[in-house]
Formats: sequence, structure tokens, C-alpha cells
Amino acid sequence: MKIAYLVNQYPGISHTFVRREILALEKLGMSVARFAIRSSRQGLISEEDKSEAALTRRVVGAPALDLIGSILASLLRSPLGALTAFAAAIQFGRKSEAGLFRHGLYFLEALVLAHWLRRAGVNHVHAHFGTNSTTVALLASRITGGSFSFTAHGPEEFDKPGPIGLKEKIEEAAFTVAISSFGMSQLRRLVTPDHWSKIKIVHCGIENAFHEGAVAPLPQAKRFVCVGRLCEQKGQVTLIEAAARLKRDGYAFELVLVGDGEMRPLIEKAVRDHNLSGEVVFAGWKTPTEVRAEIEASRAFVLPSYAEGLPVSIMEAFMLNRPVISTYIAGIPELVEPGVNGWLAPAGDAEALAVAMAEALTADDAVLSEMGRHGKEKTAERHEIDTEAAKLKLAFQAVLDAPS
Repeated sequence: MKIAYLVNQYPGISHTFVRREILALEKLGMSVARFAIRSSRQGLISEEDKSEAALTRRVVGAPALDLIGSILASLLRSPLGALTAFAAAIQFGRKSEAGLFRHGLYFLEALVLAHWLRRAGVNHVHAHFGTNSTTVALLASRITGGSFSFTAHGPEEFDKPGPIGLKEKIEEAAFTVAISSFGMSQLRRLVTPDHWSKIKIVHCGIENAFHEGAVAPLPQAKRFVCVGRLCEQKGQVTLIEAAARLKRDGYAFELVLVGDGEMRPLIEKAVRDHNLSGEVVFAGWKTPTEVRAEIEASRAFVLPSYAEGLPVSIMEAFMLNRPVISTYIAGIPELVEPGVNGWLAPAGDAEALAVAMAEALTADDAVLSEMGRHGKEKTAERHEIDTEAAKLKLAFQAVLDAPS
């Protein structure tokens, strides 16, 4: 059974969950061709991603003759399919923030992808994220006459479902994947109940290799770690405000921010304004092995998100037996249970976040270890990658076995 995966930027530091999913599907006997629109802007720092990059064919950066030849081949092979795809690109472009010109580029990318799919002998393509990668997958499926599906993560898709044509994508897709019950509810809102059976929950998963081995003991250092892109969605400025309250109240601690992004200058300014240069460390992007080490060197993981799907970094912290401090948004409460495996605060509430962090700082090792154990048990039950990949394989099998 052979399928293709399409991601806008792949592989990349923040897309380890896609790599895990692909490898788990291959472990189950599937053949997966990897395609991406472009290389990751974050670069490649892990050996795992470098290996994936060698297996991934990208549109942007491909030789010009290859692109022109692929476009012409698709136009000659399927002129009617290309025409219907072009009409769809115009339809999406008229109501999209990206506009008609950008959707014209998506149409050209779809022509290239359609030829590559035919050359690879693939009739079904699965996209991650319901934004431009799914647009290209939909257009390519019209050109080839094949099928497509996609995984919607949020929050981008849920912030602007109309401009990205999310309703139309769900209706045309063979199936759509949500990564949480919250995500499924947001997708169901967009379509009539006769489409609900096509919306399936497949959680992002963690492989055994990430957490195997002895559980690292809690360090004595009063240390928090936050792993995530430095952006408005993750709420790190609120985290700095909470840290300032902790310092004002006399708590000694260290806060390590793993990741990078467009909001780093603003977060660095907040650190300076609150006189926290001695407490806050900007660690930058890390490899999976280094992320594990950073989490294990902390007493608690904190992620004060404003908007989310369901963060893989929370799953990773739980699988390493660390309690989690996060917010009451999206799919997070499906995994983080206050008083059981961590703390939840209202998004944007620095005072409530500081209270939760203070409780983590003053809790003894036995309490934190028990919370971490509960978090690991729940995550292992809901987010084991082989189990989740098996659900996805069944969905792919149903599409490929359906009468044409």
C-alpha cells in the first residue's frame, strides 16, 4: 500500500510529529513518498531530519527544467483535470487573504506534484495542516483523478476557516484527521452532519525511542523549561510576566526557553524590562536528544499558550515524567489534569500562571514525581505512535480499497 505525504515545510525542527507518523506507518508495512513545497526555514540540526531530507522531494528549489517538464506533462496528460483544478484555485483565491496570484502559484505547484505522484505510482496524498499544503493536495487530486486527505492541527485553520476554504476541503477530502476532540468539534462546526463520519481523531504520537531508559530523577535546581516556537500563539511574554511576579515574591528559579521565532526580540525586551536576565535562558532550537535533556533537567514543564492544537512538547514532558503547567485552551485540558498531572491557568493570566509555578517550586519531589507518573500513564495510553499510526493506516486502506 503506497501513499504520499505533503507538508509545506518538511522536514523541520517543529515537525517531528510528522516524521514520527511516517516512520510508524512504514513500520506497519506502508510505503510513503515524501513531498514538500519547500525546505524548512528553521534549517536542519538533527540527524533524523537530515535523513528525512534526503528522502523528501521539494517543489521550491527543484531544477527549473524539471518543474517546467512536470507542468507540461500534467497539462498534456490531464487537460480537463487541470482545468477543474485551475477553476478551484480561482475560487479559493477570490476569498483568500493570499489572493489570486498566490493561488496561481499553488496551481503550478499542484501540476508539478501531480506529475511526481504519477511517476511514483501514488493515487492518494495526505497533507499536514489544512492551509496551503492541503490546497495543493486538493488541486493535485483534481489533476490526477486521485484522492487526498489531510490533518488539521490548529490554531491557524480554526482562526480563518473561511479564507482558507476549510469547509470545502473537508467536503472534498476522502477523510480529515483531527488531533484532539476539540479539533474534531471545530471541524464539525463547518460542515453538515453527513460529513462528520469522515472526520477522524488520530492523536500525534511519541515513539519509545524518545523516552526509553531509566527515568531521570528530579533535579534539585528550581528549574522550569518551556519548549516551543517563540511566537504570539505560545504566550511566552505572559510567561515572562509570571516569572517577574515570582521574583518579586522572593522565589529563586531558572527558566529555560527552548526554541526560536519571530517574537524573540519582544521576549528578550520583556526579560530586560523585568530585570530577569539572571533567571531566563534563551537556548534556541535543539535536537530531539537535546530537548529530552533539557526537559529532564527541569522540575516542571511550562507552556502558557494562547492558541493551540495539542502540543507535542507537552506529551514529551509527560513521557519523561515531568508535570506540566499550561492553559485552559483547545485540546490541552484533554491531557493536562489540574492537581493530577499538572496545573492549568487561564490563557493570558500572568498572576494565575505565577501561582501555579510557585506551587511547582514549593512542591516536594514525591508530589512532582507522582504527577509526572500520572502524566506519563495518560500520554502512553492516548499518544503511543504505533497505535495512532494503525488508526491512520485503516483510514488509508479504506480509501485505497474503495471502488474507483
